Amino acid sequence: MSAAEATPGEFVHRPRRGAELFLLLLALTVGLGAYAAVGLGMEDEIPADMATYGGVLALMVIACHVVVRFVAPYADPVLLPVVAALNGLGLAVIHRLDLTYTELGRDDGFASRQLIWMALGIALFIATLLVLRDHRSLQRFTYTSGLAAIVLLLLPLMPVIGTQINGARIWIRVAGFSFQPGEIAKVLLVVAFAGYLVLHRDALALAGRRVLFIDLPRGRDLGPILGMWLISLGILVFQRDLGSSLLFFGLFLVMLYVATERPGWLVVGGTLFAAGAFAGYQAFGHVRQRFDLWLDPFAYYGEGTSDLGRQTVETMFGMAWGGLIGRGFGNGRPELIPFANSDFIFASIGEELGLTAVMGIILLYGLIVERGLRTAVVCRDGFGKLVATGLAVTFALQVFVVIGGVTRLIPLTGLTTPFLSTGGSSLVANWVIIALLLRISDQARRPLPAALPEEDEEPDAATTQVVKL
Repeated sequence: MSAAEATPGEFVHRPRRGAELFLLLLALTVGLGAYAAVGLGMEDEIPADMATYGGVLALMVIACHVVVRFVAPYADPVLLPVVAALNGLGLAVIHRLDLTYTELGRDDGFASRQLIWMALGIALFIATLLVLRDHRSLQRFTYTSGLAAIVLLLLPLMPVIGTQINGARIWIRVAGFSFQPGEIAKVLLVVAFAGYLVLHRDALALAGRRVLFIDLPRGRDLGPILGMWLISLGILVFQRDLGSSLLFFGLFLVMLYVATERPGWLVVGGTLFAAGAFAGYQAFGHVRQRFDLWLDPFAYYGEGTSDLGRQTVETMFGMAWGGLIGRGFGNGRPELIPFANSDFIFASIGEELGLTAVMGIILLYGLIVERGLRTAVVCRDGFGKLVATGLAVTFALQVFVVIGGVTRLIPLTGLTTPFLSTGGSSLVANWVIIALLLRISDQARRPLPAALPEEDEEPDAATTQVVKL
C-alpha cells in the first residue's frame, strides 16, 4: 500500500529486510569466493572443507539477519552485509597466510581462532539487539560507562594480569587468554561522551574570546577537553600506544564539535594535539622512533641497521609488486612483512589483490561511516545522534590511522584493521558497535503514525501522508 492509499493512522512499512538478505548473499559470495581462490592459488584445488566452512559462515550471517528481521525490522539494510563481506574476506586472507606459515614450520592456526572470535562477536551482536530494545536507556549509565572505561584502560598496567606485546602495554592475560580492554573501552567512552555532552552542550557552546573570526570557548569550560587530553597522554606515556591515544582524543574532539557546533573547539583541540605530539617526540624515545621510521624507513632496513624499518619497506615493495589488480592468492610474499595477518593485513591484500581491492575495501569502510552518520542525521533524540556519530567517527579514525600508517601517509600507530585483522578483542567490539548502530537506526527509521483528523473533517493529503525515514 502506497503513502497516498494509506488510511489515517496507518503505517507504510519499509523494513528493507529483503534488500538486506540479497546484499548478504553477495557478501557471502565475496567471503566464500575468496576462500576458494586461496585454495586454488595455494594448493591448486578448492579446499576440502569448503562445504563445512561455507555452511558455518552462512549460518552465522543468516542468524544475524533473522534476529535483525524480528527485533530491529527498520534497521539500516546496508551495514550488516558490508560487515559480513569484510569479515569473510579477512578470514580468507588470514587462512592464506596460515598456509604459508605452516610451510615455514609455524602452525599458529590464526584463521580457526578468528572464526571462533567471529562466532563470539556475532553472539554478542545478537545479545545486544535482544537485550537493548531502546538505545536511550544507555543514557542512564553515562558516568558508569565512563568509570568502567577508565578501569579497563588501567587494567593493562596492573602487575599481574597486564602484559606487554610488541612494545605496547595494552593487553591483559587471564587463564592463558589475552585480551585488549581498550577495544571495549572505546564503546563505553562513546556512551559516556554522548551522555555528558547531551547534558552540558548548552554551556559548552557558549562563546568566549573572539580571535581571527573564531569564537573560542570560555576558559572555565576547558576542563573536559583538558582531562581527555591528559588521559590520552597517559596512554601514550604508560602504555606506549600511539594509536589508542590518537583515537580517544580525536573521538572526544569530534563529538564535542558536533554537539556544540563551535569551530573554536577544533582550534583548541588541534593546538593541544600539536603540543602533545611535539612534547611526546621530544620526551619519549618510542614516539621519536615512530616518526624517524616514517620519515626514512630505508635507514632502518637491512644488514648493519636495527631492521626496524622492515615492516614499512616490505609493505612498500609488496604493494608496488601487486600493482593495479594484484598477483593473485599464492603469487605474492606477504609473509615477509612482520605481523602480516594483524597490523599489516591491508598490505597483504594490496600485494595479492592489488589497488582495485584496496580501493574496494576503503569504499566498504566509507559505507559503514556514511550509514552511521546518516543514522545520526535521521535520529530523533540528541543522545542517539551523538552515539551514532561517535561510533561512526570511531570507525573513520581507526581506518584512517591504520591505512595511513601502512601506506606511509602518517606514522605507524599499531591499531588493527576493523573486521579484517587477526584480533579477537577488536573483532568482538566492532560487532557490538554494528549492533548499536542497527538499534539506533531501527528507532530512527520507524514510520511515525499520521495525525488523526477531527471527526467532522475529511482527511486531506497532508494527513494521510506517512513519514518515511
